[in-house]
Amino acid sequence: MIKPWPCIRSGPSQSFRVFSVRTDTTLSPRTGREHNFYVIESRDWINVIPLTDDHQVVMIRQYRHGSREVTLEIPGGLVDPGDTPEKAAARELLEETGFQAKEWTKIGVVNPNPALFNNRCYTFLAQDIKKVAAPTPDQTEDIEVALIPLTDIPKLILKGEIDHAMVITAFSYYFLRHPKELTNP
Repeated sequence: MIKPWPCIRSGPSQSFRVFSVRTDTTLSPRTGREHNFYVIESRDWINVIPLTDDHQVVMIRQYRHGSREVTLEIPGGLVDPGDTPEKAAARELLEETGFQAKEWTKIGVVNPNPALFNNRCYTFLAQDIKKVAAPTPDQTEDIEVALIPLTDIPKLILKGEIDHAMVITAFSYYFLRHPKELTNP
């Protein structure tokens, strides 16, 4: 039976703008030996699938420094201190796309990578949406809004045109909850 590893010591290693690194020294219940593990501490994340009345997904294209590529994604971001995931989702949708939603549904929560991260990613479906403003990206973002037919999403994932793991996870939640969308375009 797998048992939790007791934490002997834990302390900050380094802090950056959107995450920090923590070092945990734990004790293996199997061997009794100490080991250091490095944990990336981050605020929770949110993703939004904004769906128009005519079944278009409001998506964004942006340059990502990790992959050094332009990606096709859904709006998303960090949950600010004092915010709820729902409030962060509404803020990110408006900032990144200029759209607002009247109807919000939480469709999933995942642990992005439990080996390294301590946070969760919440996925919301935004419906009854309307464009109310121009996008207002922050100084570190360059965003282009794109309307993509919902029926094209599985094909774009299979072709690798959507390759962001958290975006694919979000659409997995959507299609698991709406399986007819896969067979009845």
